[in-house]
Amino acid sequence: MRIDTRQSSVMTLDDHRRAANQNVQSVFSEVLANFGREGYASAEPVSADTPLDSQIQQSWTNWYQVEQLGRYRDQEDAASIGQTYAGVMSKAYDEGGYATPKAFLRGLPPEELETVQTIHGLADPIQVDSLSEEGALNLLVPPAAQVDLNRDGITQSGIANGIRFPDSTTSPEVTQAWEEATAGMSWGERAIYELRMKLPVLTANFIVDGEGQITGQREPGDPDWVNPMTDAEYSYVDETKRWINYLDYFKNQIDPDQYAKDRSFFESLQQKLIEHGAP
Repeated sequence: MRIDTRQSSVMTLDDHRRAANQNVQSVFSEVLANFGREGYASAEPVSADTPLDSQIQQSWTNWYQVEQLGRYRDQEDAASIGQTYAGVMSKAYDEGGYATPKAFLRGLPPEELETVQTIHGLADPIQVDSLSEEGALNLLVPPAAQVDLNRDGITQSGIANGIRFPDSTTSPEVTQAWEEATAGMSWGERAIYELRMKLPVLTANFIVDGEGQITGQREPGDPDWVNPMTDAEYSYVDETKRWINYLDYFKNQIDPDQYAKDRSFFESLQQKLIEHGAP
């Protein structure tokens, strides 16, 4: 894996989170590959000298320690819950749960299923029979390593649909350009730009009438749902150009500081995409 040569004493929580995310994505991509599943396109090779079951535990431990300062900071009995979930993943690996996630989840005792619910922040108890294959599989991997199994642009966890960018289908070139362009941003700032990068998936599924008026929207799972970002002709560079043109067109209606900030970001991202040879 790529080693971050910066001293840990000067790394921010977000720096640690990014490194832990990348590590857990790479490890669980290898896990999924062992069961005939696709993981992250941007995943890096993992060590062949360390047993994969040990890497599962270590990557989870590292990721969870960081997130106990973030998403799980108010969670009671966080250490115990983390250990229980680690056991669930080990069992899934040993018993083929990543090949047959729904059958595996059905076999979990209630207390372990409740832990899975807690780790993934699900509002309601898990009803296994209501899950899709993707929704079930993603309950058996850490939240940061969840995959878009059916490549529809939506990452499903349980019955919840989420949007993330980059996601598991995003190429290494685009992912690297994104990481460089968003370095130093807060989680909130980055989340706004993530949503903007995934807007083509949402807008492509608007239903419009003959006069161009929106009359409805397709939902994930609908047979006519489309994901334009999987098209071989889709260009991230062109998408940044569209955002720059949009900002310029509405310049007089946007706060000057926000305009300058957004335009600078998309210019930077565009340049980095080109540097990394991304489409």
